[in-house]
Amino acid sequence: MEFLLALAQVDPHVGGLDKNLAMMLANAQQAKDAGASLIVYPELVTTGYPPEDLLHKPVFLKRLVDAEQDFIRKLGEIEIDAVYGTIRQGSKGLLNAGVFIQDGKEVGFAAKWRLPNYGVFDEKRYFTQGVLVRTFAYKGCQFGITICEDLWHTGGPLQELAQSKTDFVLNLNASPYHLGKQSEREKMISKRISESSLPIFYVNLVGGQDELVFDGGSFVMSRDGVVLCRSPQFSPDISLVKIASSDDKPLEIFPGKVGELYSPDKEIYSALCLGLRDYVEKNGFAGVVLGLSGGIDSALTAAICADALGPDRVEAVMMPSQYTSQDSLEDAKEGAVNIGIRLVNIPIDNIFSIFRNELAGEFSGLDEDVTEENIQPRIRATLLMAISNKKGYLLVTTGNKSEVSVGYATLYGDMAGGYSVLKDVLKERVFKLSSARNSWATDAGEPLPIPLRVITKPPSAELKPDQKDSDSLPPYPVLDKILEMYVEKERSLDEIVAHGIDREVVARVISMVDRSEYKRRQAAPGVRITPRAFGKDRRYPITNGFANS
Repeated sequence: MEFLLALAQVDPHVGGLDKNLAMMLANAQQAKDAGASLIVYPELVTTGYPPEDLLHKPVFLKRLVDAEQDFIRKLGEIEIDAVYGTIRQGSKGLLNAGVFIQDGKEVGFAAKWRLPNYGVFDEKRYFTQGVLVRTFAYKGCQFGITICEDLWHTGGPLQELAQSKTDFVLNLNASPYHLGKQSEREKMISKRISESSLPIFYVNLVGGQDELVFDGGSFVMSRDGVVLCRSPQFSPDISLVKIASSDDKPLEIFPGKVGELYSPDKEIYSALCLGLRDYVEKNGFAGVVLGLSGGIDSALTAAICADALGPDRVEAVMMPSQYTSQDSLEDAKEGAVNIGIRLVNIPIDNIFSIFRNELAGEFSGLDEDVTEENIQPRIRATLLMAISNKKGYLLVTTGNKSEVSVGYATLYGDMAGGYSVLKDVLKERVFKLSSARNSWATDAGEPLPIPLRVITKPPSAELKPDQKDSDSLPPYPVLDKILEMYVEKERSLDEIVAHGIDREVVARVISMVDRSEYKRRQAAPGVRITPRAFGKDRRYPITNGFANS
């Protein structure tokens, strides 16, 4: 017996129950029209992932039950069967479940065994552990259902399925992205297959949810560890897989389309675009506004905004002061023209003078210092927020992870905004992404979105005469190496010094990171691209007496 199975890699809206189920029905109809008899959706697709404390609202759970009843009935009308991730009530609490629907009726479900409670995950706050394994008969074969973390470990439900008459496993996932995650998944699934000899259908969410990005990349791996089908990364997709079953030979899965694996730069850039796009769209913003300084961070951010949303939904504001160089003015204009966004020029010198005059009495007898520098980005933040309020635009901040780590940013100034695109991108990666984006433009015969001089000139905040980032920070290659080890890998001072970096420099950077926790706690959310992003991944007390140096 042959049948077509559809992997539905979809982008749900957390909490948008009616919207999500309508999307799933549209996918089901599309799959049915293509000849599929069974469609498989990711983990918690009905609620979106992670639903967090929405699961503590009785009214939310009731509406989910009501909406699902209607959804199941309509699946029957479409005449397609389905497996999808949702919530079920167990005897001891809520279950993260995979439900099997056949002929418009619920046949049964399997609940998640392993509840992750690390990094960005806190599922033990909401769910109780599943303990039973079920197999389901379908068109001459038997399949089992597992959910995400169930397959990241040896043993568990897969081991029991391997000992039963299971022909294949449907693994439903809400697996968030970080650099290299797709390769990790495929290596992990290959290990589970070597232990179980069961082919695995891995279906993953796609889309942005606050700081998390789900990159899709759903795939089918044979019992020999061969990828037979792979959905594209970072975009919704329905992939069709033909399956043949018979009594006298093993289940046969026919090869399908195998999507490419992206380069590191393309992965990260795609994740940044998707995270921003979904944040804007799902929160109902008309577009975005950002400050364009003539520096590399804002230039790259502007390019990402234009690629994610279209240039007509992006407004950039140049807010020069007496310290802004002519090069910066020219570079900002060139970049804005090349990517086709609107550029507005609002000088801040007169406003800055008013601030200084009004504060003259209060500051009498005190030398100028960083206070005067910080007034400038706070003026700029006020102007940008005014535009944001007036036009319904999301204010996008432009700081990178290197700056966020050491507090090289002004609280209520350049940190002010609703979303931080580069929050998890170290400065050296900013340079790499900028060069990569220019390379893609050259290949496409388009103008360079990042002016070359922006990439080659020394970075500067331009808040005082002849200022350079290197006046306050170690060279970015050194700084980023320290940050990668201290922030992302939790290495100690001595361990970092052992890599050949000056002890005094390392101690100073560690101190800057630790002292800046209060700033980061007030920063905008931003796209997560590493396993150790600021936010849910890395949570330290603001008031902290532990000395790392």
